Amino acid sequence: MKPALVFDWNGTLLDDTYALLDTTNVILNRFGRPRIDIDSLREHCDVPLSRLFHSLGMSQEEIEAVERNEGALFHDTYEPLADKADLREGARRVFELARRESALLIIVSNHIVAPLQSQLRRLGIDDYISDVLAFESRATQYKSMSKGERLRLYMQRCNLNPSSTFIIGDMPVEIDIARNLGLTSISITGGFVSTKRLQAACPDYTINNHHELLPILQGHGFFSEC
Repeated sequence: MKPALVFDWNGTLLDDTYALLDTTNVILNRFGRPRIDIDSLREHCDVPLSRLFHSLGMSQEEIEAVERNEGALFHDTYEPLADKADLREGARRVFELARRESALLIIVSNHIVAPLQSQLRRLGIDDYISDVLAFESRATQYKSMSKGERLRLYMQRCNLNPSSTFIIGDMPVEIDIARNLGLTSISITGGFVSTKRLQAACPDYTINNHHELLPILQGHGFFSEC
């Protein structure tokens, strides 16, 4: 049986942590609040992003202003910054090996389908990806089906075996999804959340880059000739 590799996008495959930091600081500055550093972002980052802003001391009225016009303040700041971000170390090599092994590569994300697919094309990796599971538009972001539910229904529809399905992410939410669906969870450090927070969520494995993913897959009997 071929494995299915389910990747989060932001902070996991796309190296956009500093794009999120810069966007957050633009928003904080807009409301006269102090800037934060990368350590503070990783300590407070959560989804939906309203939780991040609340944790940083923004009022409900300020958060509602950020969310106005389908989150235009956030998205119009973030997207140009994300357009400069590259893939994280080792990701492209994993894609190449997955194609050789006929493994499924799936992205499940809290981002929005169209800009995500645009990034895949920009980076030249859209042909590697089997499916993108994400929000349909800015209007539905965090308001329609959750990542975990999208993945559950997808696995049902495609008859994916949980024992050969791995979810790789940079936040505790992916660990929770793995636990709920019976998947193997692999947390990657250096993304949106601190290593301490990831370890507290008890993933099955922790890696620092995507090169370290390969020995884990080999240990489960996949990619044996890589």
